[in-house]
Amino acid sequence: MPTAVVKTVIEAPVSKVWATWDNFGHIDKFNPNLKRSFLIDKSASTGLGAQRQCDLADGKNHVKERIVEYVPERLMVVDIYDGTIPLKSATARIALVPLATGRTELTFSLSFVPKLGVLGRIIGPLMKWQIRKQIAQLVAANRRFIEARAIREAA
Repeated sequence: MPTAVVKTVIEAPVSKVWATWDNFGHIDKFNPNLKRSFLIDKSASTGLGAQRQCDLADGKNHVKERIVEYVPERLMVVDIYDGTIPLKSATARIALVPLATGRTELTFSLSFVPKLGVLGRIIGPLMKWQIRKQIAQLVAANRRFIEARAIREAA
């Protein structure tokens, strides 16, 4: 199963970084790859079992996701269980590690199985490159969102 991984360090404490990912229905606030996101079932806004739909920026595609592992301020694992993109299955893992002086290391990984059988296995490495690029955009946008908010709060 191919896996794309991106790491970054954010100039903010874990609690601030976690708050952006834990706002599960509204990842569109910082994700440049999305047009919008919303909770599918409003009875669980976050935590184990929470579900959302993310409409992609292309205006044509979407994915449905649910939290399958949840350790507050440490780890969130999200199962991408349905959608219009060419993935048979995918799992995103967001891990946070507190660093000295109030900084946070964020690691985002996405493991996936392409659709299309043999053709999917052939184009998997190309898909991994494209998926890693999108994850890098997401992680960078999250870092900018958090750090800009920290600057506003400090002013």
